[in-house]
Amino acid sequence: MERLGLGRQFRRLAPRLDGAFRADGVFAHDRLRFVDFLDDVEELLEEVAWQEWGNKEAVDGFEEYILQHYSG
Repeated sequence: MERLGLGRQFRRLAPRLDGAFRADGVFAHDRLRFVDFLDDVEELLEEVAWQEWGNKEAVDGFEEYILQHYSG
């Protein structure tokens, strides 16, 4: 986010992502399905993109990209 100039937004978004990962950094599959997590993250990124650039479409495809990357 810092490279995109959105570092100041991270402090606001980080608490909303809390609980999705365990203390060791591993995703908490027993608390939340990964696809639901990705959907939530994409919505958060859309909010940031709208506030910063006035364009929610700037992050379109995030969820699909991540799913393709992790599914091989």
